[in-house]
Amino acid sequence: MSFLRRAGRVAVASSIHGNVQRRQRTRWAAEDQARAAQVQPVPPIPDLPPLPPQAAPAESEMSMDAKLEQLTKLGELKNAGVLTEAEFETQKARILG
Repeated sequence: MSFLRRAGRVAVASSIHGNVQRRQRTRWAAEDQARAAQVQPVPPIPDLPPLPPQAAPAESEMSMDAKLEQLTKLGELKNAGVLTEAEFETQKARILG
């Protein structure tokens, strides 16, 4: 096979390779944009209503076990994303009194 023939084949192969790379980059960029468009922002959770005074036991009456149980539940709600850090701290301060 002659040198010119081999050079021609290399040029064609290089051109095809470049076209495939360009198509893949375009496709991947379009997929990334589509994924970014699908991400929906999480709506804010409305403020929790305050507990009525008669429903909440007085801090002096609340046992340590009850406080630990409530703090555990608060921690689970925070880890699940239901409560924000500020809401968690507010409720924790209320429980610990």
